[in-house]
Amino acid sequence: MLVNLKEILALAQKRGRAVGMFNATGLGEVRAIIDAAEELEAPVILAHAEAHNVYNDIELVAPVMIAAANRAKVPVCVHLDHGVTAGMIYRALRLGFTSVMCDASHLDYAANLRMTKEIVGVAKSMGVSVEAELGRLASGEGGGGADGADGGAVNPQDFYTDAGEAGGFVRETGVDALAIAFGTNHGFYTAKPVLDFDVVRNVNDAAGGIPLVMHGGSGVDDAQVKLAVEAGIRKINYYSYMSKAGYEAAKKLVEANSTQYYHDLAAAASAAMKADVRQAIKLFWE
Repeated sequence: MLVNLKEILALAQKRGRAVGMFNATGLGEVRAIIDAAEELEAPVILAHAEAHNVYNDIELVAPVMIAAANRAKVPVCVHLDHGVTAGMIYRALRLGFTSVMCDASHLDYAANLRMTKEIVGVAKSMGVSVEAELGRLASGEGGGGADGADGGAVNPQDFYTDAGEAGGFVRETGVDALAIAFGTNHGFYTAKPVLDFDVVRNVNDAAGGIPLVMHGGSGVDDAQVKLAVEAGIRKINYYSYMSKAGYEAAKKLVEANSTQYYHDLAAAASAAMKADVRQAIKLFWE
């Protein structure tokens, strides 16, 4: 059942839990994500990241993702993750995505506000939800996929979302969800992240309870995920460790020299990713 982000996050708000967003770079991921959600009877967000467009162009994957969502037995939102350029965002809108992320967090506040308002104006007229980002994760978006390289020698607190700015930003733009920075990173963690849940609570209060989004959710331990959800996080982005599970399963087959067919590797990777997605959904939603 295809729904937009506003609808799916309303379910999360009512339940006091978070919906998982999982990036798909191919059919194996699409099947893994949808199958896991259906088995758990949980809503899910199926995403294509602009940074992943080098692997599968949005023109090719959009029909597959939307068809899978329409056939699903659970609510599925088809989302553009980290839409950095207006061109990619408008392509997603034209192709039928039910949600887009306008990521102008690399711009100054005024430019971020201006671009986000423009996208919201167009998307809302089409019944499409919009997520924006205020503050930035210390690690960049890109590199090997939707999750980028480690942030390096920077102070993550310098990038945290300011509650005062968040309140005005949400009111002026009319976004449906806001991604915030409070200590997570994209990619693989080299050390246990230290999250500031006061940032989440303060932004939640200042922004009137708008659904908040945690990026860099894969690799955060269970206890911290639960605290983030309690503080107001309603959408959790997850990719790197799902992808790693698929890689490890395929690697095991290669090292065992038990097949010479790529489709065996792909099937093993998809099954492993499905198991990883199931585990994540249970943590976020149940």
